[in-house]
Amino acid sequence: MQMSATLALQVLVMFMLAGVGYLMFRGGKITLEGNRTIGNILIYLSLPAVIIKGFMVERTAQSMAELGISAALGVGTLLLAGLIARLLLGRDAIATFAATFSNPSFFGIPLVTSVLDPSAVFYETGLIAAMNIGQWTYGVGLLTGEKPKLNAGDLLRTPFVVATLVGLALFFTQLQLPGIVTECLDFVSALNTPLAMFGIGVYLAHVDFRQMVRNTALLRVCAVRLLVIPLAVLLLLAPLPASMNSLRLALLIAQACPVGSNVAVYAQLHNADYAYGVQTVVASVLLSVVTIPAVVALAQLVW
Repeated sequence: MQMSATLALQVLVMFMLAGVGYLMFRGGKITLEGNRTIGNILIYLSLPAVIIKGFMVERTAQSMAELGISAALGVGTLLLAGLIARLLLGRDAIATFAATFSNPSFFGIPLVTSVLDPSAVFYETGLIAAMNIGQWTYGVGLLTGEKPKLNAGDLLRTPFVVATLVGLALFFTQLQLPGIVTECLDFVSALNTPLAMFGIGVYLAHVDFRQMVRNTALLRVCAVRLLVIPLAVLLLLAPLPASMNSLRLALLIAQACPVGSNVAVYAQLHNADYAYGVQTVVASVLLSVVTIPAVVALAQLVW
């Protein structure tokens, strides 16, 4: 129960950061164009730094095994989420994108580090990389109605793949970066959660809450994203031994997170229903303060 209380407190802190973004927008200090720029900083700079840092751990037989297992399970949970979202929400492209892709990077990492050892972020690197590649390809295909483009050359140039390749190179070679470079990575990756929450605050400022409450489609998206998928992941990870508890908790928290803000970012970039995308993010963030601690508490009972 203490872990659930810690998670609830951390989610509230993140709400406060979103409130800062809301006030900054209302005060004219952040514009819509500025919010788009924040999205680019997150996608092209801060999140890649988080991915690279996640791989900067000591290479041992155990860490190599954990990397392989966590990456395989991360991809497995993502495929499970995509299948469930497609089956339950498949006629609604925005909803399918929103339910498939949670927010393990901006939302999940601070939650994981608040209840587990900071090194547990290592368990999320495979999922984060796969999720961002999936958004870049499958997710964009959903929003545009076009077949996902899997051009290997384009894929290799995406910031998430580049960051993953750099991270893997650092992990396997154990190359020690100069202290000043590591410190720079620390600063840039630390921007990840605050900037993402500021962006969500800007989204909050654009939501008509009365209309949002009446939108039953949002309830379906939130139910799938916050309850159905996490419970399915909980069952999927249940057979793992207790010695892997940190690994499975990290992945469960990642998949219990609310809708990733990239659904709004990509909707804006590809001229999809931006307002609906924003509503899925806002509604799921608001509800996650209850659902995340509840899912983790249930996991502790079941596991």
